[in-house]
Amino acid sequence: MTAFEPRISLVTLGVTDMARARTFYEALGWKAGGPSNEHVTFFQGRGIVLGLFGHDELAKDAGIKSAPPPAFRGMSIAYNCRSEKEVDEAFAHAVTCGAKALKQPEKVFWGGYSGYFADPDGHLWEVAFNPFAPLDGDGHMQVEPGGGGEGA
Repeated sequence: MTAFEPRISLVTLGVTDMARARTFYEALGWKAGGPSNEHVTFFQGRGIVLGLFGHDELAKDAGIKSAPPPAFRGMSIAYNCRSEKEVDEAFAHAVTCGAKALKQPEKVFWGGYSGYFADPDGHLWEVAFNPFAPLDGDGHMQVEPGGGGEGA
């Protein structure tokens, strides 16, 4: 075993209104499970769990002074699709569930097709089709090792 295996088990989003956030993700089609309650919600994904936790409580848990979330957090969460058509459908569904469309899906410079929306708390989601990293039969994105550059 390596000192820090390359995996992500849980992504936790700080939210300002748990009921609103949970309703949004359930409208997308995610099912809350496990030890979810009025203070925390967990959604089981394929190989990863998405958690929702109060914004101020998450900051306190991390030992950080809470502040209003910035408009741009410097990260996005990606939902990859098997085709451009699937991107369009998933993006449209998110918007009907209450997402804010930020960038309509389009062909992009890196050779794929993607668009961006924000959830009710402003967390940035990319919906994309990447022809260079197709999804496997279980819906997991696969990238070839190596990639070039320093340290590769």
